[in-house]
Amino acid sequence: MTGFFFPEGHRAPARPANLSSEDVVNQGVGNMTSTMMMDRTGMGMPGMGMPGMSTMPGMGTAPMAPNMMMVPRCRMTVEKMSGGMKMTCVCDDAVARAMMQNLCTMLAGGMCSCSCMMNGMVCCNCNLMMGMCKTEMTKDGCVVTCTSGDPACMAMIQGCCDCMTACLKAGCTCCLMMGGTPVCCGTM
Repeated sequence: MTGFFFPEGHRAPARPANLSSEDVVNQGVGNMTSTMMMDRTGMGMPGMGMPGMSTMPGMGTAPMAPNMMMVPRCRMTVEKMSGGMKMTCVCDDAVARAMMQNLCTMLAGGMCSCSCMMNGMVCCNCNLMMGMCKTEMTKDGCVVTCTSGDPACMAMIQGCCDCMTACLKAGCTCCLMMGGTPVCCGTM
């Protein structure tokens, strides 16, 4: 077996004669197209480390270990509404949908934010701290509304909506976070 290290005196487990190498590799692995891997080293997004913290060796701090998690993948739409904006996340996969809804339920009340990425780099980050964000579960995902009674805050929320709409139309992936934890990622 190549690619595996076994200490001296130990041998690789024998493969049953009726299974091919591909069957052994794929055994027990389901379809993983409804999730994506996210780096959570800083604020939940790659390239967004904490200020003053260096990940370069020799710069005064030890390098940070990667902190990865699987995030449900969805179709995401954002639209303006009176008083603010509405984000709709739809998951076709039942397991991903349940994971997203459970994350939303557990993290409800935390600050809602969205990061749009293109080619793995954050190009837009909207912290929706200027409004009241509420999450409602639907049969195929969730709806997050962010509203404010203050006209200036409403204008900022709708400005974030315009920016996120432009990013999604350009092909970016948008990641919805609650309390800094990614809840779902999606495209239009």
